[in-house]
Parts: sequence; C-alpha cells; structure tokens
Amino acid sequence: MTEQSPPSAEYRIEDLAHISGTSVRTIRAYQDRGLLPKPERRGRANVYGDEHLERLRRTADLLDRGYTLASIKELLEAWDTGRGLGGVLGLVAEIDGPWSDEEAARITREELDAAFGGSPDEEALADAVELGVLERLPGSDDVFRVPSPRELAVAAELHSAGVPLTAISGHLRELRGQVEHIAARFLDFTTEYVFHPYLDHQPTEAEATEAAGLVRRLRPLAQQTVDAELARAMRTMATRYIHHHLGDISNVNNNSDISGTAPHPASTSTSATGTGTGSTAPEADLAPAVTATATAAETADADATMIALPAEAIRAVRDLVGQEHVAAFITAATRREVHARTMDELAARRTPPR
Repeated sequence: MTEQSPPSAEYRIEDLAHISGTSVRTIRAYQDRGLLPKPERRGRANVYGDEHLERLRRTADLLDRGYTLASIKELLEAWDTGRGLGGVLGLVAEIDGPWSDEEAARITREELDAAFGGSPDEEALADAVELGVLERLPGSDDVFRVPSPRELAVAAELHSAGVPLTAISGHLRELRGQVEHIAARFLDFTTEYVFHPYLDHQPTEAEATEAAGLVRRLRPLAQQTVDAELARAMRTMATRYIHHHLGDISNVNNNSDISGTAPHPASTSTSATGTGTGSTAPEADLAPAVTATATAAETADADATMIALPAEAIRAVRDLVGQEHVAAFITAATRREVHARTMDELAARRTPPR
C-alpha cells in the first residue's frame, strides 16, 4: 500500500496574512515584485498554500537580517532553481551574530542615577540613548536596556574619577568614529585577501558554507589585534605622558641641583627640619632618605632638607620610574600637589556674587 502525503494546507489571502504576521497589502506587493508565486485561482477566489507561507517567512527573515528586496529576490530565485539557502543563511547568521560574548542587561532609572552620583541628569540621559549606550524599553520610562554593561561601567568609573558626563559623551563619539574606521579597514583588508573569491557572483551552497567557516575563524582576530595594539600604545604613550606632565625626569636628574642619592638608613637619619648623621635606625622603620634641593633660580636659600618617606612609597615610585629617577619624581609630584592646593585655596577665597 502506497503511503500518501498529507494534503497541503490552503489559505485565503486574509488567513495567509494572519498566519505569516504580515498584511494583505504586503502579500500583493510581493506578488507584483515577483517575490511570491501567484496563487491558484479557484472560481472567484485565490488560494495560497504552504509554499507561500514558507516564502513569506523566509522573506521576513532576510529583511530582518538587512537584505534588500532586490537581493532577496535573487536569493529566492536561486532557491527555486535548486540551489539551497542553507549555506547562505548560515553565512548571514555568522555575520549578524554577536561579535562579543558580552550579554545585555537592564538597569532602572534609580540604579542609573545612583551609579552616576545620585542626581538625575536628563541631558546626559538623552546623550546615552542617542549613542545607544542605553535603549528605552517600550511602555517603560524607568527601565532601560544596556547593550554593553562594560561600556556603561567605564562611563560610571570615569565620572566617579571626576570626568564630566558631557566630556564622556564627546569622548565616546570621537572614539566611536575612530573604531568604526578600524573596523572598516579590517573588513577591506579581509575582503581583498580572503573573501574576494565569493563576491563576484552569487555564492553556491558550498561556497557560502565555506565563507561562513572563514567568518567564524576570523571573527575574534579583529578584537585580538586591537586589544594587543591598544595595550602596546597605552604602554608607550603612558611613559611619554609621564615625561610630558611631570617634566623630563632624566634632564631634571642631570641638569638641576636635585639629588637622588639614597644613603643607607644605618648611616643617615632624617627629620622634617634638617639632617643628622651617625645614628642608626631599623630598616623596616626608616626608608632611604630623599634629598630635595631647591635651585638657585627658585630661592636664594639652597639648603638641602632631608625627609624620611615610608619604605612602601619609595618602593612604589622606584618600581614606576626606576631607582635613578626616584628623587626627581617625588620632587615633581610634590610641586604639582603644592600648585594644586594653591589653586584650590585661591578659588576658595573668591567672594561669591550677591
């Protein structure tokens, strides 16, 4: 006995629109553009089948993935001629898939305000939504979707360190443009050397599957390359910034009257007002002394003052700039602190306007 296939479902255009989640008008437009086969005519009624429903669902899926109607028509024609779409859709899925393992989160307005100092800032909120750092949820004014919790956490840390929210938004806009340039350059590079064999024609099923595998392999390379280069650049630039903002330590060491000599604590003890010799102190209690001598251009009194600093502070500075630069670094940092406090004092003396 021969097994019969189940009869194909039949739909009126209104039923097809309801089941597929589209509209009657859209179905007719697809028919006019050749995206949807014509229905079977029965008397005065048009009858649609499962193949129409599948085609509508496939079209909606491709539209969601960013394909144009013209491109969809080409793909569906290839499908009709026996060339499967599995490989093509697999390639699309690889490209459209997440390029990070980070998962989106949600945050309430109360939590958001608390993370940024506790005071609501409508302008900063609008900036965050415009930049896509926050996404409004339909029907809710107090809960937001956070596509990248890491990015929001960075903004919160910068703000807590004293960076204004407007400056953070401006920095993100500038950074985004630069990163998009890097992404475009990486895509140009891989297109030229990796994907060019697949781009001059409609890929076959096998070619699309192969290209999807290449995307899967190359996906992490962009981020790994940028991470490595950013770490290298930060290491290099941070050193330059220290020299720029604290002065050329090596020149200060060689050309000024500042001395970096660090006598052993067994032979030298220090106080905040002068120097002493001949006494001893346990190494754990007294750090190597740092002699800071003012230059003649700054003061006529060039007497050196020996100041004992905690051993852990000396070690931290030494690890940062090296033993030969310890004295110059501490001197420069002290001058910077004195300058900052002077500015704060002058600002505090200002009489507020009435």
